[in-house]
Amino acid sequence: MKINNVCILGAGTLGTRIALQAALSGFQVAVYDINAEAFMASKKVMAKILRSLSLTDEIIEKIKFTTDPAEAVGDADIISESVTEELPLKRQVWAQFSALAPAKTIFTTNTSYLLPSMLVDSVDRPALFCAFHFHDVFYSKVVDIMPHPGTSEEVVTLLEDFGRALKQVPVIVRKENPGYVFNYMLMAVIGAAGKLRTKEIASIEDIDKSWMVNFHMPMGPFGILDSIGLDTAWHVTHNLEDAGSQAFAALLKTYIDAGKLGEKTGEGFYTYPAPAYKDPDFLI
Repeated sequence: MKINNVCILGAGTLGTRIALQAALSGFQVAVYDINAEAFMASKKVMAKILRSLSLTDEIIEKIKFTTDPAEAVGDADIISESVTEELPLKRQVWAQFSALAPAKTIFTTNTSYLLPSMLVDSVDRPALFCAFHFHDVFYSKVVDIMPHPGTSEEVVTLLEDFGRALKQVPVIVRKENPGYVFNYMLMAVIGAAGKLRTKEIASIEDIDKSWMVNFHMPMGPFGILDSIGLDTAWHVTHNLEDAGSQAFAALLKTYIDAGKLGEKTGEGFYTYPAPAYKDPDFLI
């Protein structure tokens, strides 16, 4: 088993970054999305990242962007799926693409909070299926490898090597766990911040200030949420049954309905590109 050809399902925030890093690392990359308009936004993000790395955007021309499922997966050694964090949709996507993929293809999901065992019966080769979860890719260079009980050990080893080839730090999650390692800890912090706000114990700014000053961090929980995307956070929290999570999901939904998804739309809890928490006076 060897990886040369990489297929990315979803041209959103993480799909874009994974595709670019794979191309920069020497792999052949195809990006699939149902919406061709997503490709223009994806290319703009890629160009911005490349400028920040003092690189030209020539590499983008080497990436194939397509709305044709068969073309996207035609010679794929690995599929990395980054579609919306909704279980029925992910299951539908995997049923479609596992049927199209060559026999050699390894199947990976970049899900943030779902478990691979919740998706694996949608594919026809469960031994080749594994969660392979990226963070920022260029800043937070961790990739989580979380097999389900039937994942082949050879696949886990191959993904560990592939992660390093993508200049990431592989972290193997030995037992299935919602949120892997970091996200599991992060959700505890963000969930607590959400409860503090929805119970009107403190303002968004003061919650962030407390975190930033005590831990010497450049942003607080709500700044982190803007970075993640409020829509991504909502997809996780609205599926949790406890009252605190439901209240926080309702708060997030008010922002989402107003088109305020965070940094990627220019406004979330803060306004970008110059959010208040970056102002030197914010912590005074």
